[in-house]
Amino acid sequence: MENKIKEYREKNNLSQGKLAELCNVSRQTINAIENNKYDPSLQLAFELARNLQVTMENLFMYSENGGK
Repeated sequence: MENKIKEYREKNNLSQGKLAELCNVSRQTINAIENNKYDPSLQLAFELARNLQVTMENLFMYSENGGK
């Protein structure tokens, strides 16, 4: 699954650390998700979308090859 978390995070002037704080996860978790090394749980995906003020459909895109 590919995502646009970094793009929306930067549009909202949020650091990885601040977004992590808002979502109650570590900065390393945000970094791993942004770099497509970790797929978030459904609950975390909703938290990310809510905190980035974007729909889930705009934040995450399904990729047949797993983003590779």
